[in-house]
Amino acid sequence: MEEKVQQKRQRISTLGEIGLQQFAPYLMNRIMGRYNATLREDFRKQGLTIPQVRTLAVLSVTDGVTVNDLSVYTVIEQSTLSRTLDTLEGQGLVRREQGVSDSRFRHVFLTDDGRALFTRAWPAMHDAFEAMFDGVDDAEYAALIAILQKMLKNIRKHDI
Repeated sequence: MEEKVQQKRQRISTLGEIGLQQFAPYLMNRIMGRYNATLREDFRKQGLTIPQVRTLAVLSVTDGVTVNDLSVYTVIEQSTLSRTLDTLEGQGLVRREQGVSDSRFRHVFLTDDGRALFTRAWPAMHDAFEAMFDGVDDAEYAALIAILQKMLKNIRKHDI
């Protein structure tokens, strides 16, 4: 048994051997960091934060989700999402309602004002998206999406 563990350890490449430019998690972090930084300034002018826009974006597609599911979809920790929802609700952009079948769960809905605000924010998001994929053809994009979906399936802890 000890020999098996030792053999496995010998096969693991170091990050230095792989290299940052060949290490997918590093590249994904850099890409999303740049994407968010590009948008941050535009959103700041509209009085919005990245977590607020992520929340509005998800709700524009999947309205009425539970707070727990919204946390998964937005990739925002519960505590940050709670503060984000407090702010958005205070501005009249979202509303929270108790679940009909189970009052322990709260569902979040986009208001008309929230939908209008996201509609104003979307062009900047779309422009940044288009710039990110400049020179990537449809087949490459489809292959990337398929790979990312497989990766997400491999690591996810939720069914959504």
